[in-house]
Amino acid sequence: MAHTTCAVRRDDMENRIAALRKERRISQAELAEAVAVTRQTIISLESGRYNASLLLAHKIANYFDTTIEDIFLFEEEES
Repeated sequence: MAHTTCAVRRDDMENRIAALRKERRISQAELAEAVAVTRQTIISLESGRYNASLLLAHKIANYFDTTIEDIFLFEEEES
């Protein structure tokens, strides 16, 4: 299976990937394989260096059988 990095640099979103992964005792490598990215991508997402693309966010939400909004915590900017 080919691995891609589907992440974009942003600073306005947090996520619960590490917490969900640890609750279910899933390694970074297992999650990476399941959503077809590299382990480095999972590390970058968990550390907040990158935010997932919509496609990757959807894959992660499906993997954890939850919604994108339950994993990715968006902070709206005030106008």
